Amino acid sequence: MPQKLLLIGRSGGTHLAESLFRASKDFLSHLSTQLIDVQPAYEAPKWYRQINWHLLGKRPPNIKSFEQIVIKNCAEFQPDLLIATGIVPISSSTLQKIQDLGIRTVNFITDDPWNPAHYAQWFIQALPCYNTIFSPRQAIIKELNQIGCQDVRYLAFGYDPHLFYPISPTSLQFETHTSDVMFAGGADRDRISYISALIDAGINVGIYGGYWERYNETKKYNRGLIDIENLRLAIHSAKIALCLVRKANRDEHVMRTFEVPAVGACMLTEDTLDHREIFGAEGENVIYFQTIAEMVEKAKWLLDRPEERLRLSIAAHQRIVTGKHRYSDRLQSMLL
Repeated sequence: MPQKLLLIGRSGGTHLAESLFRASKDFLSHLSTQLIDVQPAYEAPKWYRQINWHLLGKRPPNIKSFEQIVIKNCAEFQPDLLIATGIVPISSSTLQKIQDLGIRTVNFITDDPWNPAHYAQWFIQALPCYNTIFSPRQAIIKELNQIGCQDVRYLAFGYDPHLFYPISPTSLQFETHTSDVMFAGGADRDRISYISALIDAGINVGIYGGYWERYNETKKYNRGLIDIENLRLAIHSAKIALCLVRKANRDEHVMRTFEVPAVGACMLTEDTLDHREIFGAEGENVIYFQTIAEMVEKAKWLLDRPEERLRLSIAAHQRIVTGKHRYSDRLQSMLL
């Protein structure tokens, strides 16, 4: 079992690296842990960042200097294990140098690296150099094997109990955030039809996230970007929380899959194999839908049944908080 852990990723918000860092402090007292934020690798004048993004394959402008920071930290801290979260600015050559120091390297790959929004050739080349890859997407495991990743394992997302938990808002807070159906996430083009169908059905929708203001169908209902405190309030104050996966990411579940029930809300959930595995049969803990029409129909059905919504919110909450879905549980899986 590792005694020293080095985490590399983005900090703040719901970023995975910081949640794993907190988990190591709270539940794994034997671990000495350090976290390196990747933000310095991306800090540069806008024109220089754009050149690197568009002409150099989304390469971080300060990747070389950042890698030196990582190598220096590895030499001084001497971790047994390095866990990178997502598309981190570490090249294949630097990973080899880290492994030459006797450090095992792991990546919890938070996005589909073949999604055009994320695809970067330098990162694809680095992936086979990690000792182990953990993926929350079954769909990409075969492709990871095909590019040379030897040890690839499925590991679901989870939730951070420091960030997502039941709350008791004031009446004013409740009124400010209330909605029939809330959704938190970016305005992917394929999601617009789902949200606009709810709006067209006369349902009061609260949308939180980026780019919803770009579309005529949704801009009136856009409540913008919010911090964690207000996200908890939005989840708690909604009659229904909508859970959509990202098609471009080949998701079968998402971070909200665990975060919403950790706060406590009635979930109307896209029907996927992962969601069935996590929540069980229809109506046991959540309500599923496969089509837009079915989503609207079931949303209306739930809105007419407050007692059923309460039962489902309690059931889903218990399912998640007692089911070993905290990020401390995920971290222990990666340490084995």
